Amino acid sequence: MSKVNKNSKFSPSLSKTKPTFKERLRDLKYTILFWKGRKKKYITTRNLEWGDIRYIFFPPKWDKYGYLNITFYKDSEFNKVLLPLVLVMDYEAKPWWCPRWFLRFLHVFGNDKSLVRVRNRRLHDLHKRLTKGIMFWDWKTKWCDYDLRISISGTEHMHNLARWIEHGYYEEGYRAKLMRDIAMYEPDPDAEIIFTGIKHLEEQLEKLQNKEEDENI
Repeated sequence: MSKVNKNSKFSPSLSKTKPTFKERLRDLKYTILFWKGRKKKYITTRNLEWGDIRYIFFPPKWDKYGYLNITFYKDSEFNKVLLPLVLVMDYEAKPWWCPRWFLRFLHVFGNDKSLVRVRNRRLHDLHKRLTKGIMFWDWKTKWCDYDLRISISGTEHMHNLARWIEHGYYEEGYRAKLMRDIAMYEPDPDAEIIFTGIKHLEEQLEKLQNKEEDENI
């Protein structure tokens, strides 16, 4: 049997080395000054503010679901668009016995209210375990204001609902755009086009465009 190299970084004796006095002192400092951010390699956590305490215990209407890592913007029409998905995710993610303020506490003190930063590994892991990893990664509009993109971690029916919201919101937005384009050619379009399908609106717009081109020739 070959001998273990005690100088190797993979040696059990080195892997269980106790932290130095300087490391203990540094950890104690950040334990006492818990609101101060700290830097570890390329990641720097932020300084906590009074707004974080208000977010935990007295959140605004939409921010009570912030532990899912979703950001709502004041007076944004997307708040109501995303709300059905948020309610489903909240129902699945929040244990019945666990108050939301505690999940928001873990989101702040464990996750640093971030996708990439970890303020406290134990609190971060506890948040992930309690919520079953259900969370928002991102939501945004891409090519136009009705081209909504939603990225989440969740169950299959959550992803199905997210795709339905994306598709439904795109169709409604695209239909409204077609109607505005038609109104440019017909200042007083027939009211029935409101209930017309997208394909018919596209055909109607194409006819109006071709008609204008013919008149300009």
